Amino acid sequence: MIEQCSKMAKLAGIAYLDEKPAKPKYKKLGYAGHNFIENDGAQCHAIWNDEEIVLCFRGTEPNEFSDILADLNAWPDKAQVGGRVHNGFQNELEKIWEDIIEILEVNKDKELYITGHSLGGAMATIAASRLKDEIEALYTYGSPRVGTRKFVKSFSNVEHYRHVNNNDVVTSIPLALMGYVHHCSPRYINYHGHIRPFTPWQRLKDKWRGRLASIKQWKPFDGASDHGMDYYIEYTEKNKNV
Repeated sequence: MIEQCSKMAKLAGIAYLDEKPAKPKYKKLGYAGHNFIENDGAQCHAIWNDEEIVLCFRGTEPNEFSDILADLNAWPDKAQVGGRVHNGFQNELEKIWEDIIEILEVNKDKELYITGHSLGGAMATIAASRLKDEIEALYTYGSPRVGTRKFVKSFSNVEHYRHVNNNDVVTSIPLALMGYVHHCSPRYINYHGHIRPFTPWQRLKDKWRGRLASIKQWKPFDGASDHGMDYYIEYTEKNKNV
């Protein structure tokens, strides 16, 4: 499944587009089937071919007020699978959940994959928890923490490729002090753009190297720039055999 990380990053990036410009891009990557699901700012592109279906969740759009509210509504709420999850992320998924289930029912003979960046990664994670018996793999890029330890344990069987680019600030929120944890260890991208199996201590040192390198380039805050979807696409392509 690791070889799919690059492709899934591209699919997550296309998810930021509306239906008309996204459709030919997905088709070019081998997905002729396409259904655009949207409700009150929440968006997901369901795409498929003869073998598989992929749910591609759109990340945060700064000009979408509903996205901003979702990100800020960090109070933990009861999760469908047990434990608690970020209320705002769960509410965004609920807006389009019934439509997603209808599409999956029609394509139940296909392998299921889920991908997303940022808010889309959070929605993808909650969706994967609910579809833990059907999903082949989950791919997230720059995803925030989503739920409590009990929540993440409820779908520990799910194969999750969680990508974190150096000092990406979004991956550090909501705070662990609020009870939030990540679902699994990251596929960490160091400040040179290489995916490395670093220990937490090695990641900490590398983050400081990345921060210092950014300061030298007159970029005092690299936490936001490291979150960019373009970097995840570039670096997963660069490391697609790692």
